[in-house]
Amino acid sequence: MMKKILLILIAALAVGLFFHFDLHQLLTLDGLKGSMDQFSQWREQSPVLVIGVFFIMYVLVTALSLPGAAILTLAAGALFGLLEGLVIVSFASSIGATLAFLVSRYLLRDTIQKRFPERLTAIDAGVAKEGAFYLFTLRLVPVFPFFLINLLMGVTAIKSWTFYWVSQIGMLAGTFVFVNAGTQLAQIDSLSGILSFNLIVSFALLGFFPLIAKAILNVFKKKRVYKNYTKPKKFDRNMVVIGAGAGGLVTSYIAAAVKAKVTLIEAGEMGGDCLNYGCVPSKAIIKSAKIAEQIRHGEHYGLENSTPQFSFKKVMARVHKVIADVAPHDSVERYTNLGVEVIKGYGKLIDPWTVEIKLNDGSKQTLTARTIVIATGARPFVPPLPGIEETGYVTSDTLWTKFAELDEAPKKLVVLGGGPIGCELAQSFARLGSSVTQIEMAERIMIKEDLEVSTFAHESLTESGVNILTSHQALRCETRDGKKYIVVKQQLDGKTQEVAIEYDELLCAVGRSARLKGYGLEELGIETNRTILTNEYLETLYPNIYAAGDIVGPYQFTHVAAHQGWYAAVNGLFGHLKKFKVDYRVIPWTTFIDPEVARVGLNEQDAIDKGIDFEITRFEFEELDRAITDSATKGFIKVITPKGKDKILGVTVVSEHAGDLIAEFVLAMKHGLGLNKILGTIHSYPTWAEGNKYAAGEWKRNHAPETVLNLLEKYHTWRRG
Repeated sequence: MMKKILLILIAALAVGLFFHFDLHQLLTLDGLKGSMDQFSQWREQSPVLVIGVFFIMYVLVTALSLPGAAILTLAAGALFGLLEGLVIVSFASSIGATLAFLVSRYLLRDTIQKRFPERLTAIDAGVAKEGAFYLFTLRLVPVFPFFLINLLMGVTAIKSWTFYWVSQIGMLAGTFVFVNAGTQLAQIDSLSGILSFNLIVSFALLGFFPLIAKAILNVFKKKRVYKNYTKPKKFDRNMVVIGAGAGGLVTSYIAAAVKAKVTLIEAGEMGGDCLNYGCVPSKAIIKSAKIAEQIRHGEHYGLENSTPQFSFKKVMARVHKVIADVAPHDSVERYTNLGVEVIKGYGKLIDPWTVEIKLNDGSKQTLTARTIVIATGARPFVPPLPGIEETGYVTSDTLWTKFAELDEAPKKLVVLGGGPIGCELAQSFARLGSSVTQIEMAERIMIKEDLEVSTFAHESLTESGVNILTSHQALRCETRDGKKYIVVKQQLDGKTQEVAIEYDELLCAVGRSARLKGYGLEELGIETNRTILTNEYLETLYPNIYAAGDIVGPYQFTHVAAHQGWYAAVNGLFGHLKKFKVDYRVIPWTTFIDPEVARVGLNEQDAIDKGIDFEITRFEFEELDRAITDSATKGFIKVITPKGKDKILGVTVVSEHAGDLIAEFVLAMKHGLGLNKILGTIHSYPTWAEGNKYAAGEWKRNHAPETVLNLLEKYHTWRRG
């Protein structure tokens, strides 16, 4: 801090001396004309010294953002001529601009980073991709104050060398105009004469040149990408979508809604993983497990504790009935009625516009489309543990079928993985009678949540009967005397030891991997790295081929896949007119353990990692009337805001119905509404949603204007006489 203060004082002193000794008078047009004879004499007597002094002066004027750079540029033309003056000013102005840029970065960036972290992160991301391009565009137009560009760019993350060389090239045109004008200094009456209206228009048009050049470059890029393929003169479809999960369904629905001719290809079940293996069946079994737990603890509701009597087979039958009841929402019939052609089969890209479909009946069909969208989703990742294939395992995809015929839940169930899927299923099966051991390699479960939430989840699962082993690494699976074991490694008192855990069933829940094989991506050279690599518009290597959903990331959520589906459809059909960048600013998610954990934006650990000056506002559900009536007071709302401001940076809700409660905060963050707006909104009584209002009230109470309240107290005392 002292170094920064010292630098500011030195700069302020230099500026003060500049004006104190009236040096600014030399940097006016009249001052320059009056001094030219003296300057010319010095130039003839000591040319090297004059060039050196002039160069240093120009650098200092530019570095300190002092007025007069334009006059010095004219002077360079008058003193040194066009060529020599152009070289001197070009390098001096670029060096001075870079010094101003570095000073701005040193003095301002950290402060702005703390005050506006999200905005600066977004700007830095844009600068990383297009910073040099846009800086070059601004440098071409002298209408923009160059000193302001220097200071503002210093706040961004653009590299210093990039800033220098782009400035060197970009300012060359404007420098040439002023140096050339300086060679005719006697004929210039004012600076406005140099920057005439016509010249300003010319520079403005010159500023558009990079944009035009970029558009032309994109055309050549497309030609290069497509050079080995022949584009059809006519297309069978406007759009072909491969995959009928959330991303593919939304994409095809929107395409049909705007009257495009669209075909949706799906080999398996409509609705994808969410309907058939993920969200829907898991929430169904979570509900059954919760009811069983409530029966065990009837005393919480004034009833007798009882042992729940149930058939596990019937529980699983209900799960499949729930899937069947939801299935019509995603069915072939529904989407056909919406105007989508649905084809059951495997789609494979043959070229950028052609999809070969291997139909489920064994025949083949080929379709061409102007736009293709890949939305093939993800599958559970199975770790390559020695012996795992021999001993057998289930995943969140396969357990619903394998367990459907069991008369009772697996006696000994090992859940490998401490993420959301593993936690949800571990708790549910423990409540349904399984002896569950959950193994997590990290030091805690639900590692993406902050420590408090992770600890809360650990306690909740333990209360449900789950034996959680964190910091345990799975090594191998093996069979001993007809029994199956998973061998794990743990650190105990600084020593490593192996532990064998017996199980009847092993559930792998260590994450999901994108479905990338078998769709022709490799043959077309579409780049992948765990997911398909796309740009911000969801375009792949080929601008007419898009991707959406889990196959893209960065979030493997059904609602994010649906969100991306809109962008894939709109950009794919209308991108030649207007493209939209995918907006990931406000993404909520929920882990459906009991109580639920829901989050949007930053949590406490995120805010610490980003170095944000933040504060936490908490509301405990033990204070909420509705939570008390439901005997469900465990949990809290934790809101992250900047110090002293009601702007919502992130919210974590741990409670019954947390996944529903978070929606109000998502809306507020999406539209820039602060906690004061939530506090001013009427909520029905008694409801869980009142917790959101009370959290906002806690913030307001913590920021009560004490001075005003003290004055009001005195005022009311006076009013009482």
